[in-house]
Amino acid sequence: MLGQFFASDAVMYADEVSGWREAVDTVTAPLVERGTIKPSYVDAIKESIAAPGGTYIDLGWGIALAHARPEAGVVSTSLSVLHVGKPFLLADDEKHPITTMFCLGAVDSNAHIEMMQALAGLLTDEQQRTALEHATTVEQLRAVLD
Repeated sequence: MLGQFFASDAVMYADEVSGWREAVDTVTAPLVERGTIKPSYVDAIKESIAAPGGTYIDLGWGIALAHARPEAGVVSTSLSVLHVGKPFLLADDEKHPITTMFCLGAVDSNAHIEMMQALAGLLTDEQQRTALEHATTVEQLRAVLD
Protein backbone atom coordinates (compact mmCIF):
# COMPACT_ATOMS: atom_id res chain seq x y z
CA MET A 1 0.00 0.00 0.00
CA LEU A 2 1.73 3.20 1.19
CA GLY A 3 4.96 1.50 2.25
CA GLN A 4 6.39 1.60 -1.25
CA PHE A 5 6.57 5.40 -1.14
CA PHE A 6 8.76 5.67 1.99
CA ALA A 7 12.55 5.57 2.16
CA SER A 8 13.88 3.59 5.13
CA ASP A 9 14.44 6.70 7.27
CA ALA A 10 11.11 8.34 6.39
CA VAL A 11 8.93 6.30 8.79
CA MET A 12 9.31 7.59 12.33
CA TYR A 13 7.83 7.02 15.78
CA ALA A 14 8.25 9.20 18.86
CA ASP A 15 6.58 8.98 22.25
CA GLU A 16 5.81 12.68 22.02
CA VAL A 17 6.79 16.01 20.47
CA SER A 18 6.69 19.44 22.08
CA GLY A 19 4.09 20.68 19.58
CA TRP A 20 3.12 20.90 15.95
CA ARG A 21 6.24 22.86 14.94
CA GLU A 22 8.51 20.11 16.26
CA ALA A 23 6.29 17.55 14.51
CA VAL A 24 6.75 19.41 11.21
CA ASP A 25 10.52 19.65 11.75
CA THR A 26 10.72 15.94 12.55
CA VAL A 27 8.53 14.67 9.70
CA THR A 28 10.30 16.83 7.11
CA ALA A 29 13.87 16.18 8.30
CA PRO A 30 14.54 13.01 6.25
CA LEU A 31 13.20 14.67 3.11
CA VAL A 32 15.40 17.75 3.62
CA GLU A 33 18.41 15.54 4.35
CA ARG A 34 17.78 13.52 1.19
CA GLY A 35 17.34 16.71 -0.81
CA THR A 36 13.80 15.98 -2.04
CA ILE A 37 12.51 19.15 -0.39
CA LYS A 38 14.27 22.39 0.54
CA PRO A 39 14.16 24.09 3.95
CA SER A 40 11.95 26.74 2.32
CA TYR A 41 9.27 24.04 1.90
CA VAL A 42 9.36 23.34 5.64
CA ASP A 43 8.96 27.07 6.31
CA ALA A 44 6.00 27.21 3.90
CA ILE A 45 4.30 24.31 5.70
CA LYS A 46 4.70 26.06 9.05
CA GLU A 47 3.42 29.36 7.66
CA SER A 48 0.39 27.58 6.20
CA ILE A 49 -0.46 25.85 9.48
CA ALA A 50 0.03 29.04 11.51
CA ALA A 51 -2.22 31.05 9.18
CA PRO A 52 -5.97 31.26 9.74
CA GLY A 53 -7.55 28.02 8.53
CA GLY A 54 -4.23 26.16 8.77
CA THR A 55 -5.94 23.17 10.33
CA TYR A 56 -7.29 22.23 6.88
CA ILE A 57 -4.48 19.64 6.74
CA ASP A 58 -6.29 17.65 9.47
CA LEU A 59 -7.72 14.67 7.58
CA GLY A 60 -9.60 13.34 10.61
CA TRP A 61 -8.88 10.37 12.88
CA GLY A 62 -5.82 12.19 14.30
CA ILE A 63 -4.08 12.23 10.91
CA ALA A 64 -2.65 15.33 9.22
CA LEU A 65 -1.09 15.82 5.78
CA ALA A 66 1.61 18.50 5.92
CA HIS A 67 2.28 20.02 2.51
CA ALA A 68 2.70 23.30 0.65
CA ARG A 69 2.83 24.52 -2.94
CA PRO A 70 5.49 22.75 -5.08
CA GLU A 71 7.21 26.03 -5.91
CA ALA A 72 7.90 26.51 -2.18
CA GLY A 73 10.76 24.04 -2.49
CA VAL A 74 9.91 20.56 -3.79
CA VAL A 75 12.81 19.00 -5.69
CA SER A 76 11.28 15.55 -6.23
CA THR A 77 8.09 13.85 -5.11
CA SER A 78 8.53 12.25 -1.69
CA LEU A 79 6.64 11.17 1.40
CA SER A 80 7.42 10.75 5.10
CA VAL A 81 5.41 9.98 8.22
CA LEU A 82 5.70 10.61 11.95
CA HIS A 83 3.49 8.81 14.46
CA VAL A 84 3.50 9.90 18.10
CA GLY A 85 2.23 8.18 21.23
CA LYS A 86 0.87 11.39 22.77
CA PRO A 87 -1.23 13.65 20.49
CA PHE A 88 -0.10 17.20 19.73
CA LEU A 89 -2.43 20.07 18.83
CA LEU A 90 -2.33 21.16 15.21
CA ALA A 91 -1.99 24.96 15.11
CA ASP A 92 -2.34 24.82 18.92
CA ASP A 93 -6.07 24.16 18.42
CA GLU A 94 -7.71 21.82 20.93
CA LYS A 95 -10.16 20.72 18.22
CA HIS A 96 -7.28 19.19 16.21
CA PRO A 97 -5.32 16.58 18.21
CA ILE A 98 -2.90 14.76 15.88
CA THR A 99 -1.04 11.49 16.36
CA THR A 100 0.09 10.86 12.77
CA MET A 101 1.54 13.45 10.43
CA PHE A 102 2.42 12.66 6.84
CA CYS A 103 4.55 15.07 4.82
CA LEU A 104 3.99 15.11 1.09
CA GLY A 105 6.26 16.91 -1.30
CA ALA A 106 4.90 16.72 -4.85
CA VAL A 107 6.57 18.34 -7.84
CA ASP A 108 3.21 19.07 -9.49
CA SER A 109 -0.49 18.34 -9.15
CA ASN A 110 -0.22 15.01 -10.97
CA ALA A 111 2.91 13.62 -9.32
CA HIS A 112 1.23 12.61 -6.10
CA ILE A 113 -1.99 11.01 -7.34
CA GLU A 114 -0.86 7.42 -6.72
CA MET A 115 0.34 8.35 -3.21
CA MET A 116 -2.94 10.09 -2.45
CA GLN A 117 -4.91 7.07 -3.64
CA ALA A 118 -2.91 4.83 -1.30
CA LEU A 119 -3.41 7.30 1.57
CA ALA A 120 -7.15 7.38 0.86
CA GLY A 121 -7.14 3.60 1.08
CA LEU A 122 -5.61 3.80 4.54
CA LEU A 123 -8.05 6.47 5.69
CA THR A 124 -11.10 4.52 4.55
CA ASP A 125 -9.99 1.24 6.16
CA GLU A 126 -11.08 1.30 9.80
CA GLN A 127 -8.94 -1.72 10.69
CA GLN A 128 -5.80 -0.08 9.30
CA ARG A 129 -6.58 3.26 10.97
CA THR A 130 -6.97 1.45 14.29
CA ALA A 131 -3.66 -0.38 13.78
CA LEU A 132 -2.01 2.95 12.91
CA GLU A 133 -3.45 4.56 16.03
CA HIS A 134 -2.05 1.77 18.23
CA ALA A 135 1.41 1.52 16.64
CA THR A 136 4.19 2.07 19.19
CA THR A 137 7.28 1.26 17.12
CA VAL A 138 8.64 1.99 13.66
CA GLU A 139 8.24 -1.72 12.84
CA GLN A 140 4.54 -1.68 13.75
CA LEU A 141 4.08 1.52 11.78
CA ARG A 142 5.76 0.00 8.72
CA ALA A 143 3.53 -3.10 9.02
CA VAL A 144 0.43 -0.88 8.84
CA LEU A 145 1.78 1.08 5.87
CA ASP A 146 2.97 -1.93 3.81
